[in-house]
Amino acid sequence: MDAVAPSLAGWMARQRWYATKGRLPKIRVIGSMESTVDDALVMTLLVIDEAPDVPVLYQVPVVARPTPLSGGDHAFIGSSDGLYLYDGPHDPAYTHELLRTLVERRRVDGSDLHAEGHLVTDPGRVVRTKVLEGEQSNTSIIYDVQDGPVDRVITKVFRVLHHGDNPDVTSQAALTHGGSSRVPESLGYLTASWPDPGREGGEASGHLAFAQEFLSGSEDAWRVALDAARSGVDFTDSARALGEAVAEVHATLASELGTVDAGPDEVDAALVSMRRRITTAAREVPAIAEYEGAINAVYDAVGARDWPSLQRIHGDLHLGQALQSPTRGWVLLDFEGEPLRPMPERSRPDVTLRDVAGMLRSFDYVAGSLAQEQPAVDASEWSHAARRAFIDGYVAASGIDVRAQRTLLDAFEIDKAVYEAIYESRNRPGWIGIPLGAVGRLVSRSAPAVQ
Repeated sequence: MDAVAPSLAGWMARQRWYATKGRLPKIRVIGSMESTVDDALVMTLLVIDEAPDVPVLYQVPVVARPTPLSGGDHAFIGSSDGLYLYDGPHDPAYTHELLRTLVERRRVDGSDLHAEGHLVTDPGRVVRTKVLEGEQSNTSIIYDVQDGPVDRVITKVFRVLHHGDNPDVTSQAALTHGGSSRVPESLGYLTASWPDPGREGGEASGHLAFAQEFLSGSEDAWRVALDAARSGVDFTDSARALGEAVAEVHATLASELGTVDAGPDEVDAALVSMRRRITTAAREVPAIAEYEGAINAVYDAVGARDWPSLQRIHGDLHLGQALQSPTRGWVLLDFEGEPLRPMPERSRPDVTLRDVAGMLRSFDYVAGSLAQEQPAVDASEWSHAARRAFIDGYVAASGIDVRAQRTLLDAFEIDKAVYEAIYESRNRPGWIGIPLGAVGRLVSRSAPAVQ
């Protein structure tokens, strides 16, 4: 492993999933497991990057081959001891071994890394694989399969690892168990344990990968909405149906995983997270700082009110997390929660209004992104109509009048816009005006309600 590590640092810095952009990784391999497939050595490495202020743990699958992989130039990492190193998800030796570990419920004991496959439904025989392009924080492998219940499987390889269950796995498994058609069927997952001197007992555990049904022929909701808004096509029926779908998912999650009352401790914990975010944003985004006092006043006001019961939610809901399936209608994906939120917070019971607010922000982003095109497109009325229709659908399906909880909904939408401002300032400064405009509007609307 020591011979491989020097080849990884520069390569990791260029990957979309590398969290600390603009800084060369300072890495150390803390765990590994290996297997041999034909003449290839398949390695799963746990690599800790100590370059950022808070170290980040990555999962880095690597395949070492004595001869070059045909067509593997784009996945080439480097050379070590005469071997050619490739990014695992792009190499069939790794992709087949990963799914086999799940299907066979195999336990693999490596060096300071122990993994175990868990099978929900056997997906069938693998025909071919490819990597899904465009992902930011994980890497997903698409499997064409035969002789199973589905035609295609998508297996997500979690790149950044945390201790604890990943809600992307547990939430979708609960929805599958509850008979929901609003998520792809869960097929299996891979868990692991590794050393962590900072934890009691010196060990951490979590999910390495998650396999589920791939819905062929589905369209990305963001693209569908963007095209509709650009063309001036009415989207209210689709937005209303999406609101109904989100309400159905919330109802199934509540039934499968339960609810808890929102007592003072739970409300305080939520507000601590929201206040921490505005403090960070005020420090990083000067234009946000002028709203800090007004935003905290909104948070003070909602902290003194009764909150609805708490439950498992999606946690990072927006149009990019939904698909329009020709057979199922709207389907939701990626239940990991916000990438900037600590893992323990992502599984914590929360208010369903946070998901509602996230989708409202996404419709606003459709209009904001079109306003930046050349020539600019004014989709503000389209966005307003879609937001209203989404709420209508959610209210109709859930029986909950979220408009009666407007102040709390606004608080969550403000929190989401503050999150967006942090993200845009770090990654897309040219987009910062979209969340800043939302913060200004929402604070102005909420101010009378908090006086």
